[in-house]
Amino acid sequence: MVAGWDGGTVRKKSNQTAFALPKVCRKGISTAQTANGASTTDPLPPYGDRMDERVRPPESGDERTILSGMLDFLRQTVVHKVSGLTDEQAFARPIGTTELGPASLVKHLTGTERFWFAIDFAAEDIEWPWPDEDPHGGFALDPTDTLADLVAVYQTECVRSRAITAAHPLDAPARGAGMTFNLRYALTHMIEETARHLGHLDLIREATDGQRGQ
Repeated sequence: MVAGWDGGTVRKKSNQTAFALPKVCRKGISTAQTANGASTTDPLPPYGDRMDERVRPPESGDERTILSGMLDFLRQTVVHKVSGLTDEQAFARPIGTTELGPASLVKHLTGTERFWFAIDFAAEDIEWPWPDEDPHGGFALDPTDTLADLVAVYQTECVRSRAITAAHPLDAPARGAGMTFNLRYALTHMIEETARHLGHLDLIREATDGQRGQ
């Protein structure tokens, strides 16, 4: 049992095996052609072996390649930053003045991926990522959440986001009701969103077990 954000408790599974994956960062990025001729990187690896592998973002290329490559690298770094944590560590609040923790940040980023790409941009009829009592994406966790499950769902949502991105030009307008942004803005925003929360993860990971670095 670990403390919940509302002062209650969050029930965790008794197995405290650390979430551990290979720590690899390889240079280079492969490309493929989508149906509309746009260049996009290969899909993110599925949950399982090599999920923690990171590909350095391209340093040259067209706008889509640069934006998508940078966002992919940041997404992969989210997984890298929580690798090696147990559920107890991931659901703790090592910095007492904030409700943020590793697990809550991963879950929040999953919601923002769905919100910006699938719901607001693509207007897909899918489940809202946050509960009615927290409709705009706080950092609440469910009693049955585990770090491995949260990371798996995050990876799946990133794959959906990448498919949506690859299927539209950067100038394509958002289809969601009342939305005025285009895909280029959504990609830029998610780079900012993910990088900002990775800064939080840097501090929280160091406060948890002393691990530093990218």
